[in-house]
Amino acid sequence: MSQNLGNPSHIGNLDASQLGPQPTYLPDDHPDVEALSRLDAGTEPIDVAAALPASSLAWAELADEAFEEGRLVDSYAYARVGYHRGLDALRGAGWRGTGPIPWSHEVNRGFLRALYALGRAAAGIGEAEEAARVEKFLRDSDPTAMDQITGAGN
Repeated sequence: MSQNLGNPSHIGNLDASQLGPQPTYLPDDHPDVEALSRLDAGTEPIDVAAALPASSLAWAELADEAFEEGRLVDSYAYARVGYHRGLDALRGAGWRGTGPIPWSHEVNRGFLRALYALGRAAAGIGEAEEAARVEKFLRDSDPTAMDQITGAGN
């Protein structure tokens, strides 16, 4: 005999919102914290990336600079490095390939910016399928991130 449980709001001591993948927050000692400090102090992104190569933010800044100068392949390469360094950090923070990566957590923003830059550069060099995958990943990570990055949410 089976019982229809419908759409339970609680299962045991868990709220239904706790059942899916939980948000991932990069730690406060992530290199992006120091990178942001250095960038805010006026250090050039190339110097920040050299000093803090694990910083997604530094690579995202380099990707932005290259994109603005029309160097799409360079932008793509910088963004890809930032993306992969961010994936490594996210995995170290417990991320298992799915679930929210909130923009509201400032330390996550370097990864999300690198992800955005990767999609933008992929589109720029004609990699439409990759650009679409990256856009989906960004929206799945945080539906507000793209608007925050592009300023559309302001």
